[in-house]
Amino acid sequence: MQPLVSILIPAYNAKAWIADTIRSALAQTWPKKEIIVVDDGSIDGTLSIARQFASKTVSIVTQANQGAPAARNKAFELCQGDYIQWLDADDLLSADKITLQVKAAEQGQNSRLLFSSGWGYFRYRPLRAKFVPTSLWGDLSPVEWMLRKWEQNLYMQTATWLVSRELTNAAGPWDLRLMGDDDGEYFCRVLLASKGVRFVSDSKVFYRITDSNRWSHIGLSDRKMEAHFLSMESQIGYLRSVEDTSRVRAACLNYLQTWLINFYPERLDLVEKLERLAAPLGGQLQMPQLSWKYVWIQRVFGWKVARRCQIYYNQVKSLLLRCWDNALFQLEMMRKDRNGNAADAGCKDVAQGIQ
Repeated sequence: MQPLVSILIPAYNAKAWIADTIRSALAQTWPKKEIIVVDDGSIDGTLSIARQFASKTVSIVTQANQGAPAARNKAFELCQGDYIQWLDADDLLSADKITLQVKAAEQGQNSRLLFSSGWGYFRYRPLRAKFVPTSLWGDLSPVEWMLRKWEQNLYMQTATWLVSRELTNAAGPWDLRLMGDDDGEYFCRVLLASKGVRFVSDSKVFYRITDSNRWSHIGLSDRKMEAHFLSMESQIGYLRSVEDTSRVRAACLNYLQTWLINFYPERLDLVEKLERLAAPLGGQLQMPQLSWKYVWIQRVFGWKVARRCQIYYNQVKSLLLRCWDNALFQLEMMRKDRNGNAADAGCKDVAQGIQ
């Protein structure tokens, strides 16, 4: 019998993207699937759009706003799948993503193996997504995967993973305390509970870059800083409980140093906690350094002003890039419309299978 795959989509104020994401899930060539969308108290019409897709295959549920981890836990509670495919409400899957990974799982014959894929980032035009391979794109042991991530400051997008139900149960639920880096903490547990990572090179995920107010963005939010610190502290504890070599400690120290700038100088109390985490690792954190563009601001106005300028500059830059890409996207749609295609043909092409 073919295994059932549950595609679980938490959604909050994703009106602009949710239809494309659901179409992407429906377009999966793996025949035995269920799609569960949990609307987390959206106020922008996301729920009404999602309900247009309700069917025997697609379940739409709603709850009061509690955050992405709660929505994901609710989706998993409702699902019946042998494998779990997490999918954020603005991202897309290539049509054969799940098929390729399930076939790899059947060959592996170990329900504790974890399957990943390549991913590319885009804003409005998925067919122009940029795929940049890293050293995480390969078959790795759980500890080696975590070490490479922290040594090189790498990232793996949430939807790349295909996780068996057994492994999902072993890892436990998403942590409701985390307003940011909830995926980092969660998949650290999944990884360390697994028997290893198998990379399926031909499967692909399309990660949409949205504005800088997204869930994962820390910015100047006290709650997100506190949540991110908790996630970091937890992950270091998880990894060191499995292996505590000199390389592990060095990778943990590099992880702390890399993220230190997100807390300094706004939350010196958290900086002090990071320094206490660094002490048993055999090292000492160094004061974070701003890039050359902000050094003169730091010298004249101080660290806090320079750091805020850096954050605001990145927000404005991201906004301008999104506006430019959206303009190009609209031009492409107009050309297609003039050629006799429907205005939404591009989105449907994406949903029916980007290869």
